[in-house]
Amino acid sequence: MKKSKTRFRTLAVVMAVFSSVAAMGQQTASETDWMKDVSDRIQLHGYAQGGFNYTHTGNDDTNTFELKRTLFWANAQITDRVSFLFMHDFSSVVQEYYMDYRFSNNKALTVRLGQFKNGLSYENPLSPTSMEAIDVYSEGVTYLTGCGSDPLIGVQYGRDLGMAVFGETNDGKLRYEVDIMNGQAINTKDKNPEKDFIGRLEYRPVKGLNLVATGQIGRGHAVKASPYIGRDEDDPDFIHAGENYKRNRWTAGFDYKSSAFNVHGEYLEGKDKNTTSRGAYVTGSVPVAKGVDLVGSYDYFNFNTTLGYDQHKAIAGVQWWFFKKNRFQLQYVYKSAGVAGGQFQKNASHAVMAQMQVRFDWAKKK
Repeated sequence: MKKSKTRFRTLAVVMAVFSSVAAMGQQTASETDWMKDVSDRIQLHGYAQGGFNYTHTGNDDTNTFELKRTLFWANAQITDRVSFLFMHDFSSVVQEYYMDYRFSNNKALTVRLGQFKNGLSYENPLSPTSMEAIDVYSEGVTYLTGCGSDPLIGVQYGRDLGMAVFGETNDGKLRYEVDIMNGQAINTKDKNPEKDFIGRLEYRPVKGLNLVATGQIGRGHAVKASPYIGRDEDDPDFIHAGENYKRNRWTAGFDYKSSAFNVHGEYLEGKDKNTTSRGAYVTGSVPVAKGVDLVGSYDYFNFNTTLGYDQHKAIAGVQWWFFKKNRFQLQYVYKSAGVAGGQFQKNASHAVMAQMQVRFDWAKKK
């Protein structure tokens, strides 16, 4: 019911905008100038990702067509220092809404207020439209940043409500970010009195190379128990629904881009109450023809180092960029383990995924 109401309100806003544009011919000269000034400051963006997945696990086979994401967002440059962004996913919920204020004359100091992607890990701030893998982020990033695989925090798409201070210096070679977040969820209030603190530091020593270190200190409020934490409810490491628990993370990674190949990798570690999780991945692509890339990834993540809940994941595939940011992807994905029936199991799965991505970016030409 909530999703229907949200989509109705969003549709109403879009209809109102189009009605205003259609009525421009009936406006006075001053009103028309005002509308022109507004349209000059707004950029519109959108993309959709959907395809077909076939998965074989043990004796089970599943296959389905699915629409993963249908996002639309608008950003407005209100003044030379103030900007605003609103993003909605028609397949789920409102994803982002925030305002930026640039304090410095250059890019050294900007403050952001609202709901946005947290700065933890190299991958999390990146758009799915730029990621090589169809299932997007590595297992460690998905789990540690709240993108969806951690039941304790739920599906938060790597986003949260809060404030960020960020900027770059040294001709763009050094970038920093500090986030103060609820640490809870998108589109909702915090469920404990503590706030989460996230730090991010990027350094570009040479052209094409970016070194990234991030960390988080905070306390989570469990919305659900997790099959990754503790053997059972009597285990002292178990985290019960409604419990406030220590939720710390840190990562160190790199990204290198060149005309010959692109590659990025990262080491990640997390601490939930008494449970440690850690892993690493490396993902890359190599162009083999105009608009065609070979894609590969190896990903290791241990959800619980005490209980040995380790998973190996490998991806091999190809992508065809048929128009700018639009592409077709085909990939094979192997996982050595996963959660089934509410339990972590060393049961391998094999998947074949195909996905079409379409995207547009619009800004009025000046």
